[in-house]
Amino acid sequence: MILSSSEGRGDARERLLARLLDAFGVDLPSPEVSLREIAARAGTSHALLRYHFGSLSGVLAAMLGQQRSRDNARLIEAARHGTFDDLVVAIWRAYLRPEQLSRARAFFHVVGLAAHRPEEFREFIASLDDLTGLLASLAEREGLGAEAALTTATVTIAALRGLLLQEVLTPGAHSDGAADAVALILRMRRS
Repeated sequence: MILSSSEGRGDARERLLARLLDAFGVDLPSPEVSLREIAARAGTSHALLRYHFGSLSGVLAAMLGQQRSRDNARLIEAARHGTFDDLVVAIWRAYLRPEQLSRARAFFHVVGLAAHRPEEFREFIASLDDLTGLLASLAEREGLGAEAALTTATVTIAALRGLLLQEVLTPGAHSDGAADAVALILRMRRS
């Protein structure tokens, strides 16, 4: 099939991305596997993956972005009737689940790549503020001014990502203390 328009290429890319997500479920491929291995598992060719995503890193970033969008949609729904604190706890619980560890590893892998080659990861980088914006809107709804709400949300997300990085680097070593750290983050916000 020949795709002649950019819209057609976009549709093909989305179908291929859906196929990748179906093949891997909630996990992401390890950065150590080859594009050929990923293609074989998804029942496609590595040439198509390279064409639509550029590289293994591009595949990981696209899959991660789509999974994070799905997660965020669930978190947004939970935030509609909850508080800032409720959402922080929901975010932490969502990403601390053991089945999310491979995705958390992939997140930090892609973040590291994006730090070195931001021009290749613009879409991924732009998506990093999704939860910050959601938390900021909740903080505003609870009475903070726009600037204070954004600062509070930014610091909260940074702290959560730092705690998640600790968990990725030393799984289970900080789990008990992490819950206390999340509670401390919430107490500091109220101060």
